[in-house]
Amino acid sequence: MHFITLTIVFWLPPALKLIATVFCVVAASVVVERAGPVIGAMVVTLPVTMWPAYLFLFNDHDVSYLAASGQVGLAVNAASAPFMLLYLVLAQQRGPILSLVLAVAGWIAFAFVVRSYDCTLLGAGLLNLAVYPLCIALSMRFSNVRAQPVTRRWYELPLRTALVCALMGGVLVFSHLGGAGWAGMIAVYPISTTSTMLLLHTRIGGRASAAVIANGLWGLFGVGIGLFMMTLIAPRWGGAVGLAILLAVPVTWNLAVWFTRTRQFK
Repeated sequence: MHFITLTIVFWLPPALKLIATVFCVVAASVVVERAGPVIGAMVVTLPVTMWPAYLFLFNDHDVSYLAASGQVGLAVNAASAPFMLLYLVLAQQRGPILSLVLAVAGWIAFAFVVRSYDCTLLGAGLLNLAVYPLCIALSMRFSNVRAQPVTRRWYELPLRTALVCALMGGVLVFSHLGGAGWAGMIAVYPISTTSTMLLLHTRIGGRASAAVIANGLWGLFGVGIGLFMMTLIAPRWGGAVGLAILLAVPVTWNLAVWFTRTRQFK
């Protein structure tokens, strides 16, 4: 009985972390189905997986670890821009599996190239500043396709749940086995965007799915700003302040993008 109690105590915190994160991601992805590409993309790119991942890292380690993983995460966040651009180009004529596999392969290649260099905080920030505006400019012509509502299939919510659990499990494992660099790299993998690609492409078509992803580039640019601010501020003002900024900046940025983009369409 004592062994069973210890086992439950050991596994309860990770289980609660996974449940909370899965709830956030599933709720966000369901909103996409009921909204246009702009607001759908802004919801999907909210830091509903990344922010809990960094919260868990800070809870298990210290502020130095948080800042180190945030710096790596900022550099690797740049890999999400060509990943999304590659997908939305492929999705115009290719099926969901081929488009997603090639795009994920591109993310892995770009992320490992970035990871091979010891980027400073300034260097990682400048990399995001160079990559995202370029990819956004190239993606704009794909961003205005409208999608028709479709009926949800029975396996979609379990699939989203499994994808998110895989990400959070990877963050928790790598935070202990791989160090701050690997944990930061895994934490910023765009799991919400990947699940959106896979699920929406099969239901509303490649072009409509690509429109959501094209608008999502704006959102992940805001995530990069949040990572930069957190990594800069956390060692000075504490991890709690840094994490608050990491959440507030992308949310504020996405609201501003949504307001600006919807006014453009009127």
